[in-house]
Amino acid sequence: MRTAPLAGKCALITGSVRGLGLAAAERLAADGCHIVLHGLETVPETRTIRERLESHGVRSLYCQADLRRPGEIEQMMRDASGAFGSIDILINNAVVRHTGPIEQFGTRHWDEAVAVNLSSAFHTIRLAVPHMKQKGWGRIINVSSIYGTRGAPNRVGYVTTKTALIGLTRAVALETVSDGITCNAVCPGTSETPVHDEAVTAVMAAEDVSREEAERRFFAGKQPTGRFVAADHVSALIAFLCGPEGADITGSVLPIDGGWSAS
Repeated sequence: MRTAPLAGKCALITGSVRGLGLAAAERLAADGCHIVLHGLETVPETRTIRERLESHGVRSLYCQADLRRPGEIEQMMRDASGAFGSIDILINNAVVRHTGPIEQFGTRHWDEAVAVNLSSAFHTIRLAVPHMKQKGWGRIINVSSIYGTRGAPNRVGYVTTKTALIGLTRAVALETVSDGITCNAVCPGTSETPVHDEAVTAVMAAEDVSREEAERRFFAGKQPTGRFVAADHVSALIAFLCGPEGADITGSVLPIDGGWSAS
């Protein structure tokens, strides 16, 4: 029988009812973690997800918090701590994406990108760290992106916030290095998520090509492997960083991008 290396720990994952966040929740539940899910879906919409997580013998909680509002983040953290005592593992995964040239990039979109992609991570970390320090153990993982390590046109909000998230990671890692806490950034390339699937489907419709051809065109000049990064592979990397073998990895920026950052 497979052991549960994180049995009894509690993991809070923002943006975790779909995509990479959900994959991380499922992997950590299989490793024995109680899970705090977060999203904007209704409670009934998450029932099946929670049942699947709890089939691993763990408990789960679902929080609806608008990450643009610090007060709602604080309430989510209080609810999580009230349910499980403290948050041992924090994964900042929630994201918004807006595209357009900078002169047309609305201030509302900029403010939302900064709030959700960056400031929410600051708030969750500042609220989780005191309990982690008391326990002498904690894992913080910020989900950045390939675009946290390089620029791209028409993505000023996304590129800026994902780059800043790496700076936040390094600063927190050095502040907590003597407290049994690690803080790392994971930088996926184009991965298996609903938003990317929609992009490939759009290419298929617009150019009247097969899915295979649409993916080839979608990845041209980007991900050398020419295929999506598997969500399960990203979640496995996250689980490794959270486990005992990841204890000496902190302040690191870890690409999982099919060779994109090497090209």
